[in-house]
Amino acid sequence: MSLIPLLLKELKDETAITRKFLAQIPDDKFSWKPHEKSMSIKQLSGHLAELPGWVSMALHTDGLDFEAGDYKPTDINTSAELVKLLDENLANSVTALQNAKEADLDPIWTMRMGEKILAKWTKYEVIRHALAQQIHHRAQLGVDFRLLDIPVPSTYGPTADDQSF
Repeated sequence: MSLIPLLLKELKDETAITRKFLAQIPDDKFSWKPHEKSMSIKQLSGHLAELPGWVSMALHTDGLDFEAGDYKPTDINTSAELVKLLDENLANSVTALQNAKEADLDPIWTMRMGEKILAKWTKYEVIRHALAQQIHHRAQLGVDFRLLDIPVPSTYGPTADDQSF
């Protein structure tokens, strides 16, 4: 069985769920956070909108160095900007996966902070990690929604607020 079609399906499916969440963030809640140690909704949702783009980044680079300034979060201020960023990142990563070969998933990709190695994964593992991060952070956003009394969209089944499936 080939991995690329499976990754493409999972990327599209997970991002469609994430899109529902990002589309209903009230613009006036971007600075809210549930705890002083937590990310604000702006930080969390911005990261969620960027995560599908990690697929393309993994396939086109050998790594990421935070100390070198290789990564700068995209400044977003509205839910419409979030959805646009999410859709752009999804489109870029779908194209990258469609153009990839199975062997492109094998090389090592390194996340670092200067000389300090944070992670060394195959490019396949980076993609799987990005998908897992999307699921994880979306769940965090769902908790924020509940605390703010914002309806929680359905994910893998209905929620108390959204009975669709």
